[in-house]
Amino acid sequence: MTAQIIDGKRIAEEVIVEMTQRVAKLKASSGITPGLAAVLVGDDPASQVYVRNKTRQCAAAGVFTETYLMPTDSTERAVFERVKALNADRRFHGILVQLPLPSQVNESNVINAMDPAKDVDGLHPVSQGLLASGEPSFVPATPQGVQELLVRTGNSPEGKHVVICGRSNLVGRPLALLLMRKAPGANATVTVCHTGTRDIGEHTRRADILVVATGKARWVTADMVRDGAVVIDVGTNRIADPTAKSGSRLVGDVDYEQVAKKASWITPVPGG
Repeated sequence: MTAQIIDGKRIAEEVIVEMTQRVAKLKASSGITPGLAAVLVGDDPASQVYVRNKTRQCAAAGVFTETYLMPTDSTERAVFERVKALNADRRFHGILVQLPLPSQVNESNVINAMDPAKDVDGLHPVSQGLLASGEPSFVPATPQGVQELLVRTGNSPEGKHVVICGRSNLVGRPLALLLMRKAPGANATVTVCHTGTRDIGEHTRRADILVVATGKARWVTADMVRDGAVVIDVGTNRIADPTAKSGSRLVGDVDYEQVAKKASWITPVPGG
């Protein structure tokens, strides 16, 4: 068996087209232009890329975006005050604070300062509570992206056993809550594996759908996957590669070459 590749780039383009149409209809019917404010503290290269990509995609869909750059040595109070000001700024309907923040800034305090109605990353305790209750307002982007990949490739989680490796607040935990909801594209039976799980392979081999978000390069091997499973690799890890021009390359949390021989569908990294 050779897995079919899930083309995340193509699906993302479809979503952007749909969002562009929705934004245009909103503008035409109400005169409202959706606005997103992004807060970037420091000069971390990866964070800069993430914010640039997010705001670029929003702008492509017709969303008004503005990025607020703050120096690495910004105090927690300064970041807090920036967020509070954006809460009150009626130009913006969503606020994105790029994580991680510098060590002197308490991330929880900053997130808690955000207006839950503008918490587009779904990290505020109110947002998390609503998701846990089955009535989400905002859902973190990666879990929602995983659900979209599954539904749009005809692999809806409904009635399936989904095993998630990883329990982070950004991916594993919210994804489990999202897929357990009594709703279309959800209604799954979910198992979450983590660093305290014994015999993880015993769980992963039972998965109809396996989602991996561990942050460990090529961590899932072929013997951990049952024949015909759908495998979603959320990981991005940079490893040394002397054959690459840069001296390194990106790989996922799954041993792609081997697992692709057993799975029915799989996401590549990069490209998934």
